[in-house]
Amino acid sequence: MGRMHSKGKGISKSALPYRRTPPSWLKTNPTEVIEQICKFARKGMTPSQCGVVLRDSHGVAQVAHLTGSKILRILKKNGLAPDVPEDLYMLIKKAVSVRKHLERFRKDKDAKFRLILIESRIHRVARYYKTVKALPPTWKYESATAASLVA
Repeated sequence: MGRMHSKGKGISKSALPYRRTPPSWLKTNPTEVIEQICKFARKGMTPSQCGVVLRDSHGVAQVAHLTGSKILRILKKNGLAPDVPEDLYMLIKKAVSVRKHLERFRKDKDAKFRLILIESRIHRVARYYKTVKALPPTWKYESATAASLVA
């Protein structure tokens, strides 16, 4: 399937290891990893940032292979999951920064066009999250209140 707002049809992506067991050299146990994930979330890290830190600094390639459940599920179980899903949050953050740029540079037509594309993506992702019940059915994206969502 092609990209939403560009011509690309690329399918390149990283491949997960075939074996679903943690490597024998990894000495961390699942409870330690869960505690670390909760500690990172309390600091304000997103689930993907937690995964990157665990991968790069602690040698945990896949949290799900070690603990049996994904990072977001661990956070939900401990009541630390973000209220807005991470990809939607990042899109809103991007829209807010583009809107802020447009306040200073009103003639930037390209930024105005890109803002329209970003906001259409926000509406599409929000519609998906409403159908899977990750967002309440009354949730609505408004550009006026978006800055308070991100801050």
